[in-house]
Amino acid sequence: MAKKIPTRLYLDEEEIPKNWYNLRSDMVNKSDPILHPGTLKPATATDLEAVFCKECVKQELDDTTRLIPIPEGLQEFYRAYRPAPLIRAYFLEKALGTPAEIYYKHEGTNTSGSHKLNSAAAQAFYAKAEGLTSLTTETGAGQWGSAMAMACAYYGLDLTVYMVKVSSGQKPYRKALIETYGANLIPSPSNTTESGRAILARDPTTGGSLGCAISEAIETSVKTDKCRYVLGSVLNHVLLHQSIIGQEARAALEKYGVTPDIIIGCAGGGSNLGGLIAPFMGDKIKGKSKTRFIAVEPASCPSFTRGRYAYDFGDTAKTTPLLRMYTLGSGFIPSANHAGGLRYHGMNPILSKLYKDGYLEARSAVQTDVFDAAVRFAKIEGILPAPESSHAIKAAIDEALECKRTGEKKVILFGLTGTGYFDMSAYMSYNAKTMGDSIPTDADLERGFASIPEIPQNK
Repeated sequence: MAKKIPTRLYLDEEEIPKNWYNLRSDMVNKSDPILHPGTLKPATATDLEAVFCKECVKQELDDTTRLIPIPEGLQEFYRAYRPAPLIRAYFLEKALGTPAEIYYKHEGTNTSGSHKLNSAAAQAFYAKAEGLTSLTTETGAGQWGSAMAMACAYYGLDLTVYMVKVSSGQKPYRKALIETYGANLIPSPSNTTESGRAILARDPTTGGSLGCAISEAIETSVKTDKCRYVLGSVLNHVLLHQSIIGQEARAALEKYGVTPDIIIGCAGGGSNLGGLIAPFMGDKIKGKSKTRFIAVEPASCPSFTRGRYAYDFGDTAKTTPLLRMYTLGSGFIPSANHAGGLRYHGMNPILSKLYKDGYLEARSAVQTDVFDAAVRFAKIEGILPAPESSHAIKAAIDEALECKRTGEKKVILFGLTGTGYFDMSAYMSYNAKTMGDSIPTDADLERGFASIPEIPQNK
């Protein structure tokens, strides 16, 4: 007889994964290698170590090691807030009148309010072990900046955070939190870097983008002694660190004999989505499951659904290595969408390859529909979700209602990446009915595509 499924499917502390799962090791068709922008040859560890921590570079380039041990010192940090709960959404199921079972992995129970702390702690741990004294980074909505500030405070590292200017204005309390943990926050683009000044010279009124903020953070890191740059999404080692999400979710479901039919995650750069689906996707690649995977992105920044699969730069100033990904072009500046953490022009190379090969579905959603779902969820389940997470919530509700229409009983799992308590200006806009939707025209996208490099690999 199957166990009765509780509302909260907790794991015990000793069940926290001791290894990260490297999805690339099980991929038959690997994602394409990172290219050096000067030589157009695969980037070496030496190339990347000028910007990133050595251990992160090693993980970034590792296509074969299936399980990578989580250091004991980092496991100790994880135990402060993990395992994160997996919750059966009984109230939502009842309200929708659906035969579907709905579960969500809640990553917003730590002070940063999101899943970002899983990789922030790892990167700070490695930086400290390497003898570095400071780090730089970017942040969109502020979750990554908050997580990185927490991790650097714990491991005794200085931190400079370049926050997308429009988001820093929308979310002043994120700035306060980041500064409370001792980090220096600079709205981006700024006059503190050459790349920032160049962007402002072209458009003094720009609200910025993650690409702009990345350019400034990298420039500062390479000009500062004993300093490296850390990234909260997009790169492969970040998805590796986030695989703890999916491993915990699978372990909790297996305790009760539950197998998900559909797994849904919001998609910006790919860290949450990749971490949530990793072990389940590994099963699908090996022919052990028929799970559907759905990525949900904002219609205002549709890199999956309207982007091009090409080698592109990760930043606006074109200083990063080249990544083969679905991209809108590094020069694309999205509208001031409240889901700031999803306002990135490209998508992680692993997820991009899986999408191209048909393992992953993608859809986009407009902002007002996303907030309709967010408020509905908050009223029913009692948790105010982050705007980013709410993209996944909308898709989960849509799939549950489809089950109601067809009478099929499917198991739906989605990622609740974080809470929306620092996003109240967005909810105020929604409540006041001043929130609008922005969808780029084909002409808007063409301007972004024009910034994709013309190299042989893109022909």
